[in-house]
Amino acid sequence: MPQPETSSFAAALLAWYAAHGRSLPWRGLRDPYAVWVSEVMLQQTQVATVAPYFRRWMARFPTVEALAAADEQEVLALWEGLGYYRRARALHRAAQEVVARHGGRLPADPQALQRLPGIGKYTARAVASLAFGRDVPVLDGNVRRVLARVFAVEAPADTAAGEKALWALAAEHLPPGRAADYNQALMDLGAMVCTPRAPRCAVCPLASFCRARAGGNPEAFPRKKRRRRPPHYTVAAAVIRREGRVLIAQRPAEGLLGSLWEFPGGKVEHGETPEAALRREIREELGTEIAVVAPFGRYRHAYTHFKVTLHAFLCRLTGPAPRPLQVQALRWVLPAELSDFPMGKIDRQIARRVAGGLP
Repeated sequence: MPQPETSSFAAALLAWYAAHGRSLPWRGLRDPYAVWVSEVMLQQTQVATVAPYFRRWMARFPTVEALAAADEQEVLALWEGLGYYRRARALHRAAQEVVARHGGRLPADPQALQRLPGIGKYTARAVASLAFGRDVPVLDGNVRRVLARVFAVEAPADTAAGEKALWALAAEHLPPGRAADYNQALMDLGAMVCTPRAPRCAVCPLASFCRARAGGNPEAFPRKKRRRRPPHYTVAAAVIRREGRVLIAQRPAEGLLGSLWEFPGGKVEHGETPEAALRREIREELGTEIAVVAPFGRYRHAYTHFKVTLHAFLCRLTGPAPRPLQVQALRWVLPAELSDFPMGKIDRQIARRVAGGLP
């Protein structure tokens, strides 16, 4: 039998959710594939950003079979702007595996789901609970924050001990038969009320249970490990022109921004100028020589674990025809054609400037 506190905790949460739960494009869908797509898109990405991508994705790939049959470049192009492109490639591979091994039907068992490419513990349990009604908890950033505050969990949430404690709390308070509502209620409460900064404790349905609030400092939770400052890298990229076209390269399939297209270049090493680094990278990656003609902008972007400043330059070939030595492929394309090739954010900024007209 559940303890009285557990019962009232869940009851208060579910009552709030019934009145205040968010209306989202994927909410209430019985299609496990749609639930799965939404959960993958929502990893490390805000709901407001995901909603239009989800609608476009489901219009183009309405079934797991449609996604499995798609070309990877089309998949990446539709994903462009969501970031973390490894998610899209894994989603594509997993769809092919679902068709090949499961007859086009996602398995309902969390362990079976977790054996598919790109599906970890959280996503497997989210799909199992939301799409199949399995009584399993979830633990995303919002749920972590709510539980860490309500129960004043001292172990940092980003450690193995903290993770274990939070999974146990999520499971302990899950009301049988209500996993989907319970999990979504915790997510919504974290997004709408128990926010990272300035939580709205006065309107929180769990205020009477919240130990962090009772202690007077809810923002002190969840505890976190002391993190190092993320490294910063300087890189250089070449906009190489020839007869009205520009050269783009396809990145290796594995690794950061795998299989996306970019303006060729690479990291500036210690003691190098961006121009010198660019000439070296073009020699190593493409087996040719360039002359750096003029700057073409400086671009900044923050990834999850590091930051980048990219120096772009207009360049011209002075050596033999480029060869794909350390990239998958090379293409000479018209500026108007650049939108047909999936790119990361920085390269897309450069591409838009190129398409707007070169000096």
